[in-house]
Amino acid sequence: MTQAVENAPAGRPDCPDKPASLAIQYRRFVFWRLFWSFVLLAVLGLTVVVNITTGPAGVPLPDILIGLVRPDALSKATQVILWDVRLPYAAMAVCVGASLGLAGAEMQTVLNNPLASPYTLGVTFAATLGASLAIVFKIEIFGVSENYVVPACAFVTATMATLLIQFLARVFGATVNTVILFGIALVFALDALISLIQFVADSDALQQVVFWTMGSLARATWEKVAIVSAVFALCLPLSIRHMWKMTALRGGEEYAESFGVSVQRLRLMVLLRVSLLAAVATAFTGVIGFIGLVGPHIARLAFGEDHRFYLPGSALAGALILSGASIASKSIVPGILVPDGIVTALVGIPLFLGLLIGQRGRAR
Repeated sequence: MTQAVENAPAGRPDCPDKPASLAIQYRRFVFWRLFWSFVLLAVLGLTVVVNITTGPAGVPLPDILIGLVRPDALSKATQVILWDVRLPYAAMAVCVGASLGLAGAEMQTVLNNPLASPYTLGVTFAATLGASLAIVFKIEIFGVSENYVVPACAFVTATMATLLIQFLARVFGATVNTVILFGIALVFALDALISLIQFVADSDALQQVVFWTMGSLARATWEKVAIVSAVFALCLPLSIRHMWKMTALRGGEEYAESFGVSVQRLRLMVLLRVSLLAAVATAFTGVIGFIGLVGPHIARLAFGEDHRFYLPGSALAGALILSGASIASKSIVPGILVPDGIVTALVGIPLFLGLLIGQRGRAR
């Protein structure tokens, strides 16, 4: 009997090799998630290159490649097109998309709601309201640049919106339908306030606000890219720091609390972080919807619920979606830059309807 057990193949019931089997499964688990991370990163790099090379100016690809290494080799006009227009535009698409993708992933986790995002729950509209107030009424804070005043106002109103949603959800019950209904009501209320601000604005401010509500990367500058990327660089390590707590939270509040997680404190910190990400992104680009909804679902399909991979994957997916949308915005109508918010809405609305139908089907 002893000899038979010793000669039994590994993996058979009479001689299981569980530790080795689990180690192999874990290595396979990590390998495929790293593989999909590199795939998303490679495709994102490709879209950035395509984004830089496309545009109405028609700059040849060899000139662009030379200009990236030796800017002095290009004419002054080509240098301006490449370094002051196309590169900030492409970089802003990556930074804003990553910020909104990460914000959507965190919001879906802490609210336990696959339909939650800064856009669908009104956080983006709240940030737009704050930015619109700063633009129309020319709010000044001790001579601080508009590039900092507008995001600050957007952050204040976005934070107020998230706290209001959390308060109402706690009072009336934080079910999926309740939170979504609160978000829809908030969107309509904020949209009405934004329309009121547009009504009282002068012609110059009105043009800025209307352009804002369409969502566009056209006014990207290196300073704005630096601000958005700095906020993202600040929030991502904090998100990764909470990745195990958020992974446990996916098992339910009671499950997370059994591991010592303070769910209410975690939810508050995450929602404040989401407000900051959405506010800064919206303050410089306007309303670009569905990135925070679509990106996390793509990441969830590729990485599952393990937040070690899910959170960075959501950021990569969001950056990829907006980078692709920015390419489409320059290609739909030749010679005209279509607002990126229109492109993302055309892509996001069908998916949003599909998610609603899927939620209804699972509820039956």
